[in-house]
Order: sequence, then structure tokens, then C-alpha cells
Amino acid sequence: MASKISAQLYTVRDACQTADDFAETVKRVADMGYESAQLSGHGKDIPGETIKEACDAAGLKISATHVPFDMMRDDLEGTVALHKLYDCKYAGIGGAPAPAQESGATWSAFAKEASEVAAAMAEHGLVFIYHNHSHELQKYEDGRTALQIMLEDGAPEYFMFEPDVYWLQHGGASPVAWLKKMGKRAPVIHFKDMTMIGREQLFAEIGEGNLDWPGIVAACEEIGAEYYIVEQDRCQRDPFESLKISYDNMRAMGIE
Repeated sequence: MASKISAQLYTVRDACQTADDFAETVKRVADMGYESAQLSGHGKDIPGETIKEACDAAGLKISATHVPFDMMRDDLEGTVALHKLYDCKYAGIGGAPAPAQESGATWSAFAKEASEVAAAMAEHGLVFIYHNHSHELQKYEDGRTALQIMLEDGAPEYFMFEPDVYWLQHGGASPVAWLKKMGKRAPVIHFKDMTMIGREQLFAEIGEGNLDWPGIVAACEEIGAEYYIVEQDRCQRDPFESLKISYDNMRAMGIE
């Protein structure tokens, strides 16, 4: 069985800006034990073919992507072709476009528009996933958070999620409760931990902070999530060392 543990290359983005660096980076990630990786933050000038060749050479499957929403909406053919090249079905966005974030009404309109885009992608075997931060837990005029609006107003068969457990906690919500609420609509989960220095919240390696990992992992298993993708937006040490610590700690938790 393939491992659920995947690396978000955004964590090591500074080492992914040229084709040569990208190839060396994915080899280092694979050597840690990771069998797959999410593409995000790499050099925009690196051709897709070069990225796929480097991942294949390293033995890394591409678990998911982050691409601009306007690419999905305005260039369906190109979006599909890229993901077919990558042999990757999970096409993600890192957040909603700024105009969508102005009010509850604009969030609702985005959920409906993104559902149409996701439906068109689904005809070609792709799965749209939305990655949250903490600002999607802001409440709007009808009392709903943006995340709730997307969950309720997005098409349940097409609008899927890539919940980030750190950002859910950061926004004052329960990651476990949200994972269970999203259920099968959350096939891909972003794992990062939260630690404290005084009153300051910091990103941390999995198992090195204060998140409820037994509860989170149990919820992920309950909903049948396919990938647990390790990400740190900022690391307190060398990012490669951070990825390795997270991997080792997840395996020690019994995660396959």
C-alpha cells in the first residue's frame, strides 16, 4: 500500500527555483522516505515535463498541486493537460481570489463559480481541492464563516477541500471537528504543528508542537483521507531537516 505521508514542496521552495535545484531537492525528499510530494512554490520557468522527469527519477509520485484559480477557470484544457502529464488527480488552489473575500455574498458566489469549474475538471478525472488559512474562519453578515459558506454553498460532489489543521487551530476552530464535518470532501489534508514561544504561535514539525495528533489522525482515518501532506510555511531550522523530523515523527505515530 502506498504511503499516505506526502511532502509539500512549498516547505523547501527556496531550493526549487531552478531545474537542477528542483531535481536535487526531490531526490533529497525521496531519500528521507517520502513516496510523494505536492507541487507548489517551485520556479515558474521550470517546464512541466522537466518537473515530471525529476520526480520520476527520484521515485516521487505527484500527490497534488497548487495552481491559480484563474488557470483552472480560463484554461481548462491546459489545466487538464498539466495534471495528466503529472499523473495527478488533485488540483488545488491555495486560497480564493481577493475579490471573492469581500463579503459573505462574494464567498458564496465564489463557491458556486468554483463548483462549476470543479465540475468541468471532474469530467476529465480531476478533483478540485480548496486549501484554507485561518481567515476563512471570519464570520460574515449571515453569521457563517467563509469555510462554512463554501462547505454549504459549494457543490458537495465537486467542491472538495484540502483542510490545513494548523490554520484551523490558528483560526480558533477544532481541526478534528472540521475534518469530520468535511468528511469525504477532504481527501487531502495539510499537516503542520503549532508551538508557542511566549504568546507567539509558530509553525512546527509534526509532533513537536501542541496539536491533538491522536485526534487528528483518527479523524483522517475515519473520513478516509488519501494523503497527509507535510507543510511548514516557515521553519525554525533547515527546511529539509524539518521535513525529515515530521516524517520520522509521523512514522513513529504509526502512520503508514
